[in-house]
Amino acid sequence: MTIKSLLVAWFTVSAVASISPVLAKEDLPNATKHIETIVLGSGCFWGAEKRYEALNGVLDAVSGYADGQGFKATYKNITRSSRRFDENNYAEVVKVTYNSNKLTTEDLLKHYFESHDPTQLNRQGNDIGTQYRSTILTSNSNQLVSANRLKEEYQKKLSSAGFGEIKTVIKPLDRFFKAEEYHQDYIKKNPNGYCPDHSTGVVFSPLEKPKIDNTALLANKHIVVIDAKGYCPYCEKFKKEVANAYKGTIPMTFRHADQLAGLVINTPTWATPTLLFIEDGKEVYGRQGYVNKEEFYKALGAFKLGDSEAFRVAFHSRTDSPFCKEYDIFKNTPDGIFIDKLSGAPLFDTRDRFNSGTGWLSFTHPVKNSVTMHEDNSYGMQRIELKSKSSGIHLGHLFPGEGPRGQDRYCINATVLEFVPRS
Repeated sequence: MTIKSLLVAWFTVSAVASISPVLAKEDLPNATKHIETIVLGSGCFWGAEKRYEALNGVLDAVSGYADGQGFKATYKNITRSSRRFDENNYAEVVKVTYNSNKLTTEDLLKHYFESHDPTQLNRQGNDIGTQYRSTILTSNSNQLVSANRLKEEYQKKLSSAGFGEIKTVIKPLDRFFKAEEYHQDYIKKNPNGYCPDHSTGVVFSPLEKPKIDNTALLANKHIVVIDAKGYCPYCEKFKKEVANAYKGTIPMTFRHADQLAGLVINTPTWATPTLLFIEDGKEVYGRQGYVNKEEFYKALGAFKLGDSEAFRVAFHSRTDSPFCKEYDIFKNTPDGIFIDKLSGAPLFDTRDRFNSGTGWLSFTHPVKNSVTMHEDNSYGMQRIELKSKSSGIHLGHLFPGEGPRGQDRYCINATVLEFVPRS
């Protein structure tokens, strides 16, 4: 079985609290005259709503429908296959309410143009149809003037970068219809997805980009995580729940989608996060979207261990052959720590190791809070299974009172361990 087939077999398919800033009481008399609304369409409204809410100065962002006619504006109606290319279809839009003293219309519209690909007609990425068209629907003449001026300015920059004509339609808003409640704060309600990034990479005010050296990624195995340039709740959730605790021997590197030069990547890179397993600079397997701890370590196990005894021990609760080669290596190692082969978390200390004569590594106790215990009634026996708390892989079994001087014996499979000398 190949590594890729193992990854496919095991890889089964975070939310930002959408808090709208509120004005302090002392700001109200002067600030209310600077409150404006504008309706923006840039593809699917789920991710766009989240991005606008994250901008300082935005008071509210509401998903909805606009710029259509002839039928009732509902999600069911606009997504009918018969309306996919209907010019009278409503567009998925976001109504943005903002304080123009804190966030100027110009800066908001610059963010709008930079956050999607306005040269695509009736689509953004894999989302195809008139509902995904690029459009700016203004509430006043100043917004209309600013939008047209910035469109012209951005067109010059896009043309210089090799992009085509901007398809964004700019006109006054006729009527806005709020989308169904389940569409509001969608990313908050669905924390295990991804943030789409269809931006062109062309910006109004370019900053000098730091040079990224991928030389180290061209040899051996690596984990590459495609991160968002801006705030992405799914990326932050992955870091908090998986990446921050990872200490494994296969390096994990974060990159933006435009920082993969020299690597051979097959998986589309417009979703953040995207998890890539690469070897010698070439992708072995990739997965778009948030990955929880269990999914991550199953995929990493297939990538690192392949179709091996260690893989079967870790994920099928098998048992090492007694006196296996790993046992012979580890039974007399000098002072140090045995770590989880996947996560790198400390599990057992050589100071607690003893020779049980069984052919398996034995310890009187684990590193504190490193293992979990589970009832195991397999093979007609009643045993206590031990798993790594960090990765969830099977380690072995606990046999109470079978250690020296009546202590417990933690019987551990050597194939799922690595050894680190004590520093």
